[in-house]
Amino acid sequence: MPDGPSAPLDSTAVLIQRVREGDRDSLERLIQRHLEPLRRYISGRLPRWARDLADTDDLVQDTLLRTFSKIDAFEVRGPGALHAYLRQAVMNRMRDELRRKGRAPAFVDVHELDVPGPGSPLEEAMGAEAAARYVAALARLKPEEREAIIGRVEMEYSYADLADMLGKPTADAARKAARRALLRLAEEMKA
Repeated sequence: MPDGPSAPLDSTAVLIQRVREGDRDSLERLIQRHLEPLRRYISGRLPRWARDLADTDDLVQDTLLRTFSKIDAFEVRGPGALHAYLRQAVMNRMRDELRRKGRAPAFVDVHELDVPGPGSPLEEAMGAEAAARYVAALARLKPEEREAIIGRVEMEYSYADLADMLGKPTADAARKAARRALLRLAEEMKA
């Protein structure tokens, strides 16, 4: 975990340490930093029939609260570790909720049905074959490249937020890292 004069005062690692020390403002900053990107991330992965904004918000907030209530057990392994952990946690929470909803009988007005497409919005936009190439190419990238692409493209982080997530000193450095990662992704997708 970074410390000393070179550590950014609002880096995720520093905020986690402050939360562990009982700083409620740092907890609020962590929640606000991850709330909207996780909402976007999960809403793009929910089937159309399950995209109730209130449910999505509740799911993300519940995941954040559960995670941050056990922050003492979280090990910061590097830039983007918390981001990756939260993404996985919210996906797991979504799967649990979809299984739960799948068991409950649903009362649906037939006139309001929205028939789901074959996949996620990303898959629908790119096509299933291109999406499969994207996922395979993404898996072949270095972890930092993968995090840069996911953070910028899928979660729509600003370059400033991406810089914090990747441990870059400036938004411009994050922009350059994201650009390099996208070029590598394009090379891998051609292969």
